[in-house]
Amino acid sequence: MTSPLRNSSFIKLLIFRFQISLAYQIIAVVVGWHIYQLTHDPFALGLIGLAEVIPYFCCALFAGYVVDHHSRRMFGVLASIVLSCNALVLVFVANGWVAGSALMWIYASIAAGGVARAFIGPSYSALLALTLPREHYARAAGISSSVFQSAMVLGPALGGILVGWVSLTTAYMVASILSISAATSLFILRILEPPKAESAPVFSSIAQGLRFVFSNQIILGAQVLDMFAVLFGGTVAMLPVFIHDVFHYGPEGLGILRAAPAIGAITTGVLLARYPVNQNAGRILLASVAGFGVCIILFALTNHFWLAAFILLLSGVCDGVSMVLRTTIMQLMTPDAMRGRVSAINGIFIGSSNELGAFESGLAARLMGLVPSVIFGGVMSLTIVAATARLAPNLRKLNLQQLR
Repeated sequence: MTSPLRNSSFIKLLIFRFQISLAYQIIAVVVGWHIYQLTHDPFALGLIGLAEVIPYFCCALFAGYVVDHHSRRMFGVLASIVLSCNALVLVFVANGWVAGSALMWIYASIAAGGVARAFIGPSYSALLALTLPREHYARAAGISSSVFQSAMVLGPALGGILVGWVSLTTAYMVASILSISAATSLFILRILEPPKAESAPVFSSIAQGLRFVFSNQIILGAQVLDMFAVLFGGTVAMLPVFIHDVFHYGPEGLGILRAAPAIGAITTGVLLARYPVNQNAGRILLASVAGFGVCIILFALTNHFWLAAFILLLSGVCDGVSMVLRTTIMQLMTPDAMRGRVSAINGIFIGSSNELGAFESGLAARLMGLVPSVIFGGVMSLTIVAATARLAPNLRKLNLQQLR
């Protein structure tokens, strides 16, 4: 079978995803540093997620609608330009060139970034289906996952280096340039977009997308499985506490533990791009999420730093399998005319889990203690797997070959 990497349009789409994800991650880490410099208030850092998530949630379903009924590409281009302009606004804030509260300008920029992010996911998902034949979806999902995870690793590292060695202004400028470059990659993408869908009332069209997802046992099961696994099994928010109180390492240890899951996910994406899953995809998806839950429990029980890093790497492997299979299932089962809306709904499921998972982890740690709270999260992940396997038999029995 011909590799999807021989498809020039797919390469341009990957470049877009890498650049926009890298820019987003740079802004995220630099904004956190910038706000703490201004306030020295941990609560101000907590408001960053809130400022981004609320506008994202408010716009996601409408973004899916416009991507389905208008241009798949141009809304991704416009969203990238918005992120570039946000970074330029932050350059002005960092240099004191704005009137009024610098903090309010930063939060407003973060909110605008949340609106832009709402359009990027649906655009990418819809365009991916236009650039490749169906038989390439599984390999493309593995490659795309590796590219995304690479940006997740490199973005915070590059942002930290730029702030530490150069300046806030330089870090924001690099993010702005990357965003414009991403917009250019998408703009020059050569695809034949399908005719515009027949105009339909906005809320009626959104409701149609919601009915499709909630009536499809396989898509809904895969999304719920991933959402609750991350919600209860996320350990990232608690890593600074483990580093300080359990492993007794410095900041470099935190960087290693943060990178370990992404390295596992990148490796998995590369392997699944070469050897895509076809048979028993449903069982493998359930097993990967169960493996993720087991890794979280083992991580909580170890006192050895490098063993903990290895366990987190394995959790990234399991998460990578889950991500690739969920993406492949969604691409194969979604009608072309609904890809934007279904991707937006998926974004709400998955996009909420990290922020809510951080809140759940902190609350559980306060109520139960650090180690018991993480063990509880791992056990809940296993419980979700068991419930999904029972309540979604179509997902459990799924073979991807049935969908091609």
